[in-house]
Amino acid sequence: MSDDSGTERYLRLTVELTVEVQDLGALQAAALSEIEHPDADLDDDERREQAEMVSADETGATALQWLIEPDHVLSLIEHVDQVEPREAILSVEPSDGPSDEDDDHDHDHDGHGHGHGH
Repeated sequence: MSDDSGTERYLRLTVELTVEVQDLGALQAAALSEIEHPDADLDDDERREQAEMVSADETGATALQWLIEPDHVLSLIEHVDQVEPREAILSVEPSDGPSDEDDDHDHDHDGHGHGHGH
C-alpha cells in the first residue's frame, strides 16, 4: 500500500528526555556487549576504540548512545505502522538533573550557559 507518486513527507521529531543513571557499571556493560555484538558492524580497532570511549566516559552518555535505536522512539507513536525511521541524529549529554523551572535559565539555545554548577 505504498504511495509511489513521489510525495514523500518527512516529519522530524525532537525528544528531550532526562534519565537518571543509577548503575553506571551496568550501563557501560550493556553498551560494551552491544559493541562486541557481531551485528555491530565494527572492525576490531573500532570496537576497541568505542569500548575505551564508553569506559572512559564517567557520565554514561557514550554508553547510553549505544543503547538507543531509532525504532525504539517509534514506539512512542501508538497505533501507526506507516512511519519509518529514515535518519536519526542522537546526542546524549550530561545534565544537572530534571529542570524544575522552564523559563528562567539554562536552555543553552544561545550557545553559552555551559560550565556552571560545579
